[in-house]
Amino acid sequence: MSEQNETSESGSSVSQELRNVRYCEIIPVTREGRMLTSWVYNTLGLNDCPAAEWGALTEDEVNEEYGSIAAKLNGPRYWVIDQLIASGSTTTGQTFTFGGIEMALRATLETKPREGTVGEEFYVPNEVQRDTVYKYNAGQPVYELTSPEGDVYIMQSYAQVKDKNLTIDDLASLGSKLSLPEGWTYATRTLTEDYELVTEGLAYVINDDLYNSYQRRT
Repeated sequence: MSEQNETSESGSSVSQELRNVRYCEIIPVTREGRMLTSWVYNTLGLNDCPAAEWGALTEDEVNEEYGSIAAKLNGPRYWVIDQLIASGSTTTGQTFTFGGIEMALRATLETKPREGTVGEEFYVPNEVQRDTVYKYNAGQPVYELTSPEGDVYIMQSYAQVKDKNLTIDDLASLGSKLSLPEGWTYATRTLTEDYELVTEGLAYVINDDLYNSYQRRT
C-alpha cells in the first residue's frame, strides 16, 4: 500500500494509507552537560528505507556523520496505523542524510545519563516530545499491551529488528512470541469505529521485547 503525503492549510503534514508501509528510524544521541538528547529521525515521506543502504549503515558511521556519542539504528519498521497528521515540533522540516538515506527529524527525548535513552528497556515508558494524531480506521485490527496498572498501549509499528521474518500477519498471535513481564497482557481487536490517538507535545511510548513500538492511549 503506498503512502500519500499532503500539507494542510494549517501547515500540518498528513500521511495517508500507512498501514504496513516500511520505514526506518535512526536515533543519534548527543550530550550537553549532564543532559542527553535523543533525536528521532525517520524516512516517512522521503523514501522506503532502501535495503542495501540500510544494511551497510553502522552506528560508528552515524556517530561520525552526526557528531553523536551513540546511535540506535531502529528498523526496518512497518506502520500499523492508517493515517498520521503531524504538526508543531514534529514538522520542523529538518532533515539529515545518514549513509545516503535521507531522514526527517520527528521527535526528541531528553534524559540524564543514568536514565538511559529511548528504546533501551522493554515495557518501560519513554516520554517523547512530538505533536501527532495517529488515525486507526474502523474495520481494521489494532494490537494492544495492557500494563498491570491498567494503562493501554496501542501498537504504532512492528519491527524486523530482532525477528527479521515478522510480518503483519503474525501480529494477531504475537502474544505467544513475547516475553511479557508479570501482569502485562497482549490482545488484538477489530475497531468498530475510527479511532484517533492524539499527542499534543508529549507521548508515552514503549517497546516490547521484539522492538515493536506502542503509544499509551488517552
